[in-house]
Amino acid sequence: MNIKDSVVLITGANRGLGKAWALAVLAAGARKVYAGARDPASIDIPGVVPIRLDITAPDQVAEAAKNCSDLTLLINNAGIARGGDLMGPEAADMARAELETNLFGTLAMSQAFAPVLAKNGGGAILNVLSVLSWITLPGAATYSISKAATWSMTNALRMSLRAQGTQVVGLHVGFMETEMTSGVDAPKEAPADVVRLALAAIEDGQEEVLADDLTRAVKKGLSDIRGVYLDAPA
Repeated sequence: MNIKDSVVLITGANRGLGKAWALAVLAAGARKVYAGARDPASIDIPGVVPIRLDITAPDQVAEAAKNCSDLTLLINNAGIARGGDLMGPEAADMARAELETNLFGTLAMSQAFAPVLAKNGGGAILNVLSVLSWITLPGAATYSISKAATWSMTNALRMSLRAQGTQVVGLHVGFMETEMTSGVDAPKEAPADVVRLALAAIEDGQEEVLADDLTRAVKKGLSDIRGVYLDAPA
């Protein structure tokens, strides 16, 4: 699909990667950009339509699908990371919270907008995943669980929506220069560069984006005799 003249909804659009998405699709000539956030007043991007949207709130998801009936591209960007040790006393609660947003919220948005996209010619859905869909960091075990589940859901969604002509894209990326990774001491990608690659992939009809060297190396290592996921990253 073409980004120019598309109608786009971005979840979690008030900062970080979400804001980079909004700026990029505007620059690419999108006809309309809906910017979703729990607090729409936090969105300060000229040219977008702010909407109140908590993807874990069914009423807000349904309202968004009703009000954004002209949508052709859904960017499921919203996500949370709690961190912590899998054996810690709060691990189950953190996992539930991350799954509620990263998996079930993304699924709810996809289900709500699939009929809208079908009505408007098919369009596309992009789910923001992670290199941690495939490997686990000791301090981000529950987040890794949520992203692995969301990757699997994205693959199922692709099969479910293929008949209606909806392109489903999974974006895998390592560390980015955002608030979420502010405490991580590692090479980081600029959100604008990640978005540029992803938009090119959407326009090229691709179904998976590996946005950096780390992600590409990990994906390649999945098929090693001792798969890269069997050891904690150094």
